[in-house]
Order: sequence, then C-alpha cells, then structure tokens
Amino acid sequence: RGYGRTDGTDVSYDDDLRPFRMLNEVRDMLGLVSAFGYRDIHLVGHDFGSLVASWCAVARPDVFRSVVLMSAPFGGTATLPFDTADAGPTPADSGSGVDIDGGLRRLTPPRKHYRRFYATREANDNMWHAPQGVHAFLRAYYHMKSADWPGNRPDPLGEWSADALAGLPHYYVMLADKGMAETVAEEMPAAAEIAACEWLPDDELRVYSAEYGRTGFQGGLQWYRSVTSVSSIFGGDGINADLQLFAGRTIDQPSLFIAGKSDWGIYQRPGALERMRTSACTDMRGLHLLDGAGHWVQQEQ
Repeated sequence: RGYGRTDGTDVSYDDDLRPFRMLNEVRDMLGLVSAFGYRDIHLVGHDFGSLVASWCAVARPDVFRSVVLMSAPFGGTATLPFDTADAGPTPADSGSGVDIDGGLRRLTPPRKHYRRFYATREANDNMWHAPQGVHAFLRAYYHMKSADWPGNRPDPLGEWSADALAGLPHYYVMLADKGMAETVAEEMPAAAEIAACEWLPDDELRVYSAEYGRTGFQGGLQWYRSVTSVSSIFGGDGINADLQLFAGRTIDQPSLFIAGKSDWGIYQRPGALERMRTSACTDMRGLHLLDGAGHWVQQEQ
C-alpha cells in the first residue's frame, strides 16, 4: 500500500493511519496469494518487506511456508509481563525506555533519527520537491546507501544510545537542521559514476523517479508514521498494538537472512541480528553478508 500504482498512494499527512497497520499488510499478502491461485508460498522480503514477510510467517505459517529476510533483521515478537498478577498493573513491554530523540537533539551538532524525520509533515515535501529534482534525489539516495559509497563500513553498535547511534551515517541519523534531500545531495555521484552503475542504470532508476514524481512519497511515509506515531522511536503501543496477540511466537518455518556486508541497516538496532538468529527464528538455515553490496543487496549483487 502507498507505493507506485497500488492503493493508498492518494493520501495526505492528515489521513487515518490505521489502514497502514502491519496486520493489514499481512492481509494484503494473503489476498495476493489467493488471487494468483496458491495455497502456500515461499516468501522473500527486503527492508520493510522483510518485516512484512516476518509477520506473515508469524501470523500464517500454513500459507507462508518459508521466508528469506533481506537487509532488515527480525528482532522477534513482543514480550508481555509475566507472573505479575500479584504485583499490580504492569504495562506491556514497549521499548527500552531510553530517550533517543532527546539524546540525539543534545548532541553536538544536534541530530535526529531518519524514522523520526520520515514521520514529520515536511518529509514528503522535502523529497517530492527536492531542489535537485526527484530523479537526482533518488540517485544520490541509492548511491549513499550502496557499497559504492566509501562511507559504508559498518560495525555493530555497542548499545542503544544517542552516542552510539551518532556513529551511523547521516542518512540514518541526520543532522537536525537538514532534510533527506539536502543530506544525500552532499554525496551525489559524478556523471562517470552514474554511467558505470550497472546495478541501477539511469533508465531503470527513471521508473522509480517517474512514479514518485507522480505520486509523491506520503503513501510510503505512512508506513514509517505507523511505527513512529508515539512518543519515541520504537516505543509505545501505537496503532500496531494488535501485534501483541502474537507475543512469544517465533518463526518456525525454514528461514534465511541475506544482507550486504556494507549495509549499516543490519546494525541499526543493537542485538537484533543475534536475536533473529538465536531466538526469533527457530529454523534459520543461513545468515549471509555479501561482499560488494550495501542496502540494495538484491540489486547490487
């Protein structure tokens, strides 16, 4: 929903976010599988699609018989308070309790998390009406998150704190006074680099830029808002509180994880990669970090 020519592209910032709940995305996937005449499938998902694939596997293991997750580790389902009946009311586990937003603002220079930016009213206008144009914006964005950009030499974060997150590139932890269009413009590849980019030729990139130029980005940004619509990043119940129905469930189907070795995204949340491998997925057949690939692993390699 919200991308290209799917439903949900003609939305505004003030529209209801509930259609973009994760379980609605699972329902969409079920409808798609059924429409093509299948009873069960093997599902591959990248980035936000990795999260969708994970929840498809958790919610309907009878339909989604195996999963390949790419670039975004699945950190597992919720943990509900246990054995607390005699201890009084206890809120459901909803985050680390660390004020990441405030901590990033207090850094020198002040920073902000890209998910927080994507949840703001100005994010769509910043990218849709980027000074360099949508096509050049997307070219710089794809370049900066790929293995072609020399700044992508990731290391696992030691902790979930503003100081640790400050080590991420600016497309993940942005300067507070810049939007995404200005952030990636500083790393726009030269004409010769663009011409040499075999994994995303300019005519293929134009498919993306033409669609985003037509629709804007708000439909896609609704997904970020749906997971960032509470007081702090990754905190609170928000509109996806119904996922607590699956608290404690694991992905028990055969699973595989693939990502680029130059992808900072796999380390965005400390410990998520290890939790996926050791507890969230009980039958993980492999974890592969590929040389020569950043965030766009299925295109780069």
